[in-house]
Amino acid sequence: MKRIEMKVSGGCQCGTVRYHATAMFDNSHLCHCRMCQKASGNIFAALVAAPDDALSWTRGKPSVWKSSELVERGFCANCGTPLFFHHLENGRTNLMIGSLDNPNAFAPHANTCTENMVTWFDTITNIENTGATENNGADWAAAIKQSNNQHPDRDTASWTVKGRDG
Repeated sequence: MKRIEMKVSGGCQCGTVRYHATAMFDNSHLCHCRMCQKASGNIFAALVAAPDDALSWTRGKPSVWKSSELVERGFCANCGTPLFFHHLENGRTNLMIGSLDNPNAFAPHANTCTENMVTWFDTITNIENTGATENNGADWAAAIKQSNNQHPDRDTASWTVKGRDG
């Protein structure tokens, strides 16, 4: 696995937790294990690792749940965004690619733990593409845009977390 010096940032949906990394590994992948499926609430977790010594939390701290004796998973306790998978003994933190400000920078290179891959995974590139949200419900898209509580895909000097219950 090759270490690449580069700057990346990311965080949760509500903006409570933000991170920076000054290096990344070239290990972007889709993990199909049942733990990643459950942790991401999806059929796979798209992951790419940052060396632990290159990763810092710049706003807030993630909540952590130890999913096994060797693995902890981080998430935002406020909005629930899954943020990472961290093996406690290998010196790297696999960030959820979707939590990065620029997820396009890390196209997956491999599928892992494929014994748990859903049987229809290979068909998803052939399903209908209905286009942009704005083309499929302009009124709905405008209402979401008007009331959007999501943190932007960039660092902000300050941020008021919106949409908090209680």
